[in-house]
Amino acid sequence: MDTRPPVIVVSGLPRSGTSLVMQMLEAGGVEIVTDGERTADDDNPRGYYEFERVKSLRGDKSWLDGARGKAVKVIHLLLMELPTDREYRVLFLKRDIGEVLKSQAKMLERSGKSGAALPAERLAEIYRGQLAGVMAWLGAREYFKVLELEHADLLSSPAESAERIGAFLGLPLEVGAMAGVVDPTLYRNRSRG
Repeated sequence: MDTRPPVIVVSGLPRSGTSLVMQMLEAGGVEIVTDGERTADDDNPRGYYEFERVKSLRGDKSWLDGARGKAVKVIHLLLMELPTDREYRVLFLKRDIGEVLKSQAKMLERSGKSGAALPAERLAEIYRGQLAGVMAWLGAREYFKVLELEHADLLSSPAESAERIGAFLGLPLEVGAMAGVVDPTLYRNRSRG
C-alpha cells in the first residue's frame, strides 16, 4: 500500500473557479504547483496558478512525483491522462454553463481573440457531454476521490466550502484564511440578474 500523500488536483471547465480554489488552498497552507508563466490580468487579477507542464501530460508525467501532497490545476479533459500508479484527491469545480460561456467570451474579447465558431447552445451541449464523460470516468476509478464544489457556494459560503475542502483532504487547513481570499466583487459573469 502506498502511504505517500496523494496529489491534490483542482479541475473543472475553463473559467469555473479553479484559480479561486488554488488561492484558497494556498492561503490554507497547501503547497501549490505553479510556474507563474501565465501572469495575472483583468480576467484573473490574482493570477491563474497554472503549471505549463500539465498541458504535456500525455507525454510527460515525470513531474507528478514532486506534486504529491501539493495542489495542481489540471483542466477537465486532461484528468484522464493522469497515471494510475498513485492516489489523487480531486476538487472538481462546477459552475453554471451560461456563466462559464459568458466569462470565456469576455476573456476572448479582451484578448482580441475569436472563440469557437459554434453557437453558445452547441458549445454548452459539448461541455455538458464532456463533464458527464469525465465524471463517469472519475467515478469508475478507485485511485481518484472527488469532491464536487459549486462555484456559487464558494462565493456565498466560503467558510463552509473551506471546511468541506479541509475535511475531504484530511488536512488541518487554515479555514479562516481560505475564506478570506474569496472576493465576491470578482464574480462578474453571472448568468442571471
